[in-house]
Amino acid sequence: MPDYTLSRINDMEAVVFGSFKRARATLGVESFGMQVIDMPPNATQYPEHDEADSGQEEVFVVLRGDGEIEIDGQRRAIDPETMVRVSPGAKRKIWPGAQGMRLLALGGCPGRPYEAPEVTKLGAPDPGL
Repeated sequence: MPDYTLSRINDMEAVVFGSFKRARATLGVESFGMQVIDMPPNATQYPEHDEADSGQEEVFVVLRGDGEIEIDGQRRAIDPETMVRVSPGAKRKIWPGAQGMRLLALGGCPGRPYEAPEVTKLGAPDPGL
């Protein structure tokens, strides 16, 4: 019998004022990171960061809305027709546009098993509080 999990995004456990959906944990994914992030129009709160310490590369897919991704100081437009892969050492920041943005973030560490950060686990404390 096939094993699968189905969930509507809006039914997933959410933290940080409801903007960070724990998609990976909700679906039971263990092999890679996966979160859905809802950002209001023109928000600036998405933190600039890199993944140099974790070694994780990330792929970003806009599900709804548009905006820009800043990678090492250079901005590029992103929308539902664009996918972006960012290496672990590159600094990245997301800038949602006037309509806001729903973003799917996927991540994993090349050559290593995925280890889920605590913030992505169901029931973990809300880092936004």
